[in-house]
Amino acid sequence: MITNWTTELRYRPYQAWSNNQIEDIRKKIGQSHWRLGYHIQPKTGLLNDPNGFSYFNGQWHLFYQSYPYGAVHGLKNWSHLISDDLVHWQDYGPTLLPGDKQDSHGTYSGSAIPVGDKLFLMYTGNVRDKNWVRHPKQDGAWMDQNNKVEKISTPLIPEPKSGFTDHFRDPQIIEHDGQYFALIGGRKKDDTGHILVYQAAQVTGPWSYKTELKFTQQDCGYMIECPNLLFVDDRPVLIFCPQGVNNNVLKHDNVFPNAYVIGERFDWETFTFINPSKMENLDNGFDVYATHGFNAPDGRALTVSWIGLPDTSYPSDNEGWANCFSLIKELKIKNNQLYQIPVIENEQLIEQKLASKEITPQAKLSGRVLDSIGTLTIKTDLGEELQVMLDTTNGKILVDRTNMGIKFATDFGTTRSAETAINQSIDFEMYLDNTVFELYINGGQKVITGRIFPQGQRFFVESEHVSIKKVQLDKIY
Repeated sequence: MITNWTTELRYRPYQAWSNNQIEDIRKKIGQSHWRLGYHIQPKTGLLNDPNGFSYFNGQWHLFYQSYPYGAVHGLKNWSHLISDDLVHWQDYGPTLLPGDKQDSHGTYSGSAIPVGDKLFLMYTGNVRDKNWVRHPKQDGAWMDQNNKVEKISTPLIPEPKSGFTDHFRDPQIIEHDGQYFALIGGRKKDDTGHILVYQAAQVTGPWSYKTELKFTQQDCGYMIECPNLLFVDDRPVLIFCPQGVNNNVLKHDNVFPNAYVIGERFDWETFTFINPSKMENLDNGFDVYATHGFNAPDGRALTVSWIGLPDTSYPSDNEGWANCFSLIKELKIKNNQLYQIPVIENEQLIEQKLASKEITPQAKLSGRVLDSIGTLTIKTDLGEELQVMLDTTNGKILVDRTNMGIKFATDFGTTRSAETAINQSIDFEMYLDNTVFELYINGGQKVITGRIFPQGQRFFVESEHVSIKKVQLDKIY
């Protein structure tokens, strides 16, 4: 496998690769004990941002940013996933391919919306000139009911708005009152992050600038990525990634945070959040970014997160693959707080109860701590440990992956914490899938997600002051 990834190699056209590179990666992956059982993962290479989450032609559709030739950020495509139940996903591989004049250096992140009997894809086309200067374009494509994609050759929005830099990407397309709107993350020339709103009567345009999204008075750092506007009980929720946001504004431990804001209501004329909440972390864990969602036809607000981070290397990179997606989650608002709950369809994963301390690599652990400090420890046969402390007295949850296998991203620490109400019991559910865990506190009031890369291959669970129910889950992939 390639270990020295030059820019030339990363952006080599797909047709210039032989099948040997993919076969070499597949052989390496076949020997891996870090692969996942029920989380979406790449067949080979890199998986990052989720894109185009939608319901179309009687099925759920989801795409992911993909570079199949290595666990690096190279010439990216959209790879296509389809599901009947939000749990079992069929990977149809690269579907929206780069290489045309409007996306010569990558089909980057975006969204999708059904229009008539087709699905419309809106995405950022990454274009570089001979001096390697970027010229981002917001592009479009149609997918028919046979999942065939045809790109529109003329960009929908050919260049950033005046006063903005070439950091102009990740369009979310939505429809309201017969009009289409696109929310696009941007960076002004004064190095501040913003979300621009464009409007069109037809998805193919012409698109015109309308306004900036007004959702907070807080400073959002130097760039906003992956804006997603959703509605929960008619209340607006904005999920976004404010790169460079000051820790005094939003305390975070990761290289970049994934944040949210809730409004009491939304003004569609001015694109303004009425009485917005302060910025909060969407996930209090180690590895969540670029969360993507939409309002589904069944009334639910559904999201999925990239479990991976920009500018971060993971041990599985050496095996030719990187990253995964979270479970599909439903959003709810309770007491002005955002709750994230694994969709009810995930209940079909349950196989059988586990009676011993040994658990399978795919397991769900749930329990409650009433009035003390409870601890949950997942160990391997080599003595590695993932520790969870649940402190009801002080209303604090602490997760420590310091001693759980190969260390990575240690510049950002090996512990994460979340707060809940003091002197109240704490309920939890942990979805474990070999090298990823998702910890849901008090029915999704807080979520702590992370990757682990143990050397051991057998898992055991121990607990103190907490009774745990252990359930084995299906292995899908």
